Amino acid sequence: MELLENAVRVLKKRYLLKDGKGNIIETPEEMFRRVAKCAAAVEKKYDENYDVVKLEDTFYGMLARLEFLPNSPTLMNAGKKNGQLSACFVLPVEDSMEGIFDSIKHAALIHKTGGGTGFAFSRLRPKNDAVLSTHGVASGPVSFMTVFDAATEAVKQGGTRRGANMGILRVDHPDILGFITCKFDNNRINNFNISVAITEKFMKKVKSGEDYDLINPRSSKSIGQLNARKVFDLIVNMAWKNGDPGIIFLDRINKDNPTPEIDEMESTNPCGEQPLLPYEACNLGSLNLHKMIKKENGKVTIDYDKLRSTVHRCVHFLDNIIDANHYPLPEIDSMVKFNRKIGLGVMGYTDMLVELGIPYNSDEALKLGEEVMCFINKEAKIKSMEIAKTKGAFPNFKNSIYGKAGLPEIRNATVTTIAPTGTISIIANASSGIEPIFAISYYRNVMDNDILVEVNPLFEKVARERGFYSEELMEKIAKQGTVQNITEIPEDVRRLFVTSHDILPEDHIKTQAAFQKHCDNAVSKTVNFAHDATAQDIEKVFFLAYELGCKGVTVFRDRCRDAQVLNIAHKQKEDTTRTEGKIKIIPDSTIEITPRERGKITYGATEKTITSDGTLYVTINQDKHGLCEVFTNIGKHGSDVAAWSEAVGRLISLCLRSGVSLKSIIKQMRGITSRPIWQNGEQILSVPDAIGRALSRYLTDDEDQIQIKVPGNVTTPRFSDNGRIVAFSACPDCGSPLEYESGCVVCRSCGFSKCG
Repeated sequence: MELLENAVRVLKKRYLLKDGKGNIIETPEEMFRRVAKCAAAVEKKYDENYDVVKLEDTFYGMLARLEFLPNSPTLMNAGKKNGQLSACFVLPVEDSMEGIFDSIKHAALIHKTGGGTGFAFSRLRPKNDAVLSTHGVASGPVSFMTVFDAATEAVKQGGTRRGANMGILRVDHPDILGFITCKFDNNRINNFNISVAITEKFMKKVKSGEDYDLINPRSSKSIGQLNARKVFDLIVNMAWKNGDPGIIFLDRINKDNPTPEIDEMESTNPCGEQPLLPYEACNLGSLNLHKMIKKENGKVTIDYDKLRSTVHRCVHFLDNIIDANHYPLPEIDSMVKFNRKIGLGVMGYTDMLVELGIPYNSDEALKLGEEVMCFINKEAKIKSMEIAKTKGAFPNFKNSIYGKAGLPEIRNATVTTIAPTGTISIIANASSGIEPIFAISYYRNVMDNDILVEVNPLFEKVARERGFYSEELMEKIAKQGTVQNITEIPEDVRRLFVTSHDILPEDHIKTQAAFQKHCDNAVSKTVNFAHDATAQDIEKVFFLAYELGCKGVTVFRDRCRDAQVLNIAHKQKEDTTRTEGKIKIIPDSTIEITPRERGKITYGATEKTITSDGTLYVTINQDKHGLCEVFTNIGKHGSDVAAWSEAVGRLISLCLRSGVSLKSIIKQMRGITSRPIWQNGEQILSVPDAIGRALSRYLTDDEDQIQIKVPGNVTTPRFSDNGRIVAFSACPDCGSPLEYESGCVVCRSCGFSKCG
């Protein structure tokens, strides 16, 4: 078995078994053997004479060759006492204090075992609604979400990562405005991704510009109306601001619900690709499409025979995991085994395209993606039907859409899901899910603050074969982040090696839609936007996703969680303003915007300027979150000029920690005139003007951020986006760039991940 350095690092950090002292006690080969043995042993439950050793070897070979990997909890926990093997769960949140805190307790138990949880808060009565049992008023969904968030923060998953949650609210819930803006502050509710559950009726009202009813879930009666277009605009603008909320198309999800008589689907797992009933879980896994190709007579093609046999083995494996699993709640155990849902997906899709010489953003790629997913879905169902002949259909089959349609018995209510593959794709050395390449070349921090240039292995292979490889070129690519503007690279290679930021947002959605056509559940896909994208760009993608049949959308605008360009004003709840380029977001009037906390450690620079009121010293500081404060010093302590300049500095600091654009602050300061003087060839109009000029000198050409040298630290790598400079967040563990994937960030160097 050949594993890259990054894969071994991730396995040691998160997956390999350890003793009580934290010492690793198994090898990667032993881990795969442990998992294969656990899955194969299930057959004894159905047939005492089954050759489980042979099946174990079959499963082990598939894992060791990195042709397929199950979701992380299976790799971590299979074969362990009370091993919980599922990645995702949905829990109900009932409209009672007992029900709410039962869900919090149940979520804690799931997070402890490495699973993620989805919640629909749509059943909760709205804020200030009557509570008859106490003669008081309700807190509302958003208030209780903060309690769920705090509980998640307190529970560390399996000693490796914090829990991930999805919070969903129906668009017709009376508290929808507060929900849409609940993550207005980037430091709030950080253990949640949030999505608005949108209905067909709402989308029709958006297009017509009409009002729609808000329904109190306690009484099922309308208690008011909002304009659909304005609410949709608010969703778009908040998604522009920081990526939340996403949207799910609720009616579309329930249209594909295989067991509608059992219950309605109201939530998904944390990344949105797995709609589930309350108390349901799903076992996910991804096959590596890069391993499903063959080369004959110098031509690379898809090996459909190998793909077929691999799909069949994957379905067998995942179905067995349902029985091998130890579920944290009896309600989950029952619901899972009644429906036996599995979710087989893919990784290495982009690697396969590169090997075939097909650009990601091409019609040929869309056609091939749809064809491959159709094949996988069909073969997965064939295998599921085959298993049903010997082990029986899922118990709810008769009341399912299959049974009522008179279709052959099938073992699993669903068989396919396109999930984000995060760390398992690092282990498999495969591109993540159906995502494009994140970066061709980038800098990675290693021991002793040395910097290593990481290069996409397929690109390096082509560069060496074509004779244009050099370390200098790889560094140049790392600085620019794209090959599109580097003329020494052949044009056909540039066309093939496109990154997530080289691709139009529409092409991301078209890829998602191509795979969704033949996927039982849903598709995890991030739509990447440049930093200067407008709200209208995001709106266009939301409408395109709706029109093309997607079940949900996740967007992420580059640096949207680091630099914020917002003009905030308070109006009535339903009032929202959309502008080109800059966004004015009107949050729920009940939400108070407060500045974030200043970091304990700051770094900065001080500039000396001569003004007509005396010598001015302007100190500009930043913490780990970015620019945080400005100090001014002029005149004698207690003087008028010292007092009002100090006040200006405090207000600027307050604005910076509240998300106000640095450019907006500079615009307000520059040009204020008192008694102009000349210094070093420029006219200083006043003390405020001098402060504005000092801030301007730290603002780079096209970024709304300040670059301050931090002693002993390496500047975060920056990648080019069609000629612009795009700054990416650095991994807190190893300093490598973080990839944004379906509401989560993942480091492909060390495996760090965080959702919300």
